[in-house]
Amino acid sequence: MDLPQPLPSPAPAASASRATWLPTTNDGYREMLAAIGSATASIRFEIYIFKSGGPGDRFRDALIAAARRGVEVRVLLDGFGSAELVAGYWDGLVAAGGQAVLFNPGPLLRLPIRDHHKLVVVDQAIAFIGGFNIGPEYEGDGVSAGWRDLGLAIAGPAAATLAASFDAMWENRNLRRHRALRNLAAQWRHRRRQPAALQLMSMGPALGRNAFQELLLREVRHAREIRLIAAYFVPSLRLRRALRAVARRGGRVQIILPGKSDVPLVQAAGRSYYSRLLGAGVEIAEYTPQILHAKLAVIDDVVFAGSSNLDARSLRVNYEVMARVADPALAAEGRRIFEADWGRSRVIRLAEWRAQRGWTDRLYGLVARFCLVKIDLWFARNRLRALG
Repeated sequence: MDLPQPLPSPAPAASASRATWLPTTNDGYREMLAAIGSATASIRFEIYIFKSGGPGDRFRDALIAAARRGVEVRVLLDGFGSAELVAGYWDGLVAAGGQAVLFNPGPLLRLPIRDHHKLVVVDQAIAFIGGFNIGPEYEGDGVSAGWRDLGLAIAGPAAATLAASFDAMWENRNLRRHRALRNLAAQWRHRRRQPAALQLMSMGPALGRNAFQELLLREVRHAREIRLIAAYFVPSLRLRRALRAVARRGGRVQIILPGKSDVPLVQAAGRSYYSRLLGAGVEIAEYTPQILHAKLAVIDDVVFAGSSNLDARSLRVNYEVMARVADPALAAEGRRIFEADWGRSRVIRLAEWRAQRGWTDRLYGLVARFCLVKIDLWFARNRLRALG
């Protein structure tokens, strides 16, 4: 089998589709469980990290109940991200007529190729995307408890497009052969078209540019105001230059990055970019109440949200799903979400930052960047070539 292929990206969604914010993990869990509880035909459930206990068990029980009432239930979990689940965890779902499988549960040499989607599609009528993994530590409002995360609920015909993305991943979950670049030309053709109000991007491992980054860059280069939240921030040179250019010409660029991170190496790499960004006039703050896991870009009246981080792995290797929504009302609400998080964050000042950074911190940041941008990508590319 081939690797799952990106949808012709960005895929324009029907104008009748609408997106609404899921501002916290609690909101996301509540709305997804409610949709699962009211499903009548089908549930497609695709999560990178799924853990037992607490919310995981509630989702499993809701999926079992749906299968028992005749709903087609398919669960697709990443073989690495969800590796902690014990054998037999989904036996109740299978007994009820549902299915649960792993994406790429292969050996260590296939480890780099991961399904990073967080996607739930119910009855092909409503879909949920964002950063939501499922497990006890993620549950909460992101302020007093749980990781800080957010997502979108997308209702209408666009849900069927996301269902097609799930189906492609499901059918090609065992990664027999690799042809991840075959849709690259189609992506370029679609990028040159006039963008629709709601566009969906399903990206896969490709050695070139991906649709999300190209659309993001296009918006950034013409922006007046940019607000980014990035859990993992190892941006490309083109994106760094574009952000600095906006700030230098008088635009406002604000970025919230993690003060607490579950991956210290990525945090160190991200911090290594602070001085040049701050020196150009970019504003940076670190979110401190809880671990930051959100992915958000509000650029003037355009919103980007979904599973993709602004790091080399998300932009070059992982399977990701993103939405671009041109909606002034949704963007205004996104700015309110951002401003609330900015108020809970520690603002980084250039002079203080330079004063507190010793040579060991700077060296660690450079080593972290080298590991993530060079070594990790080299290993991933090597594995992709080995698949054919």
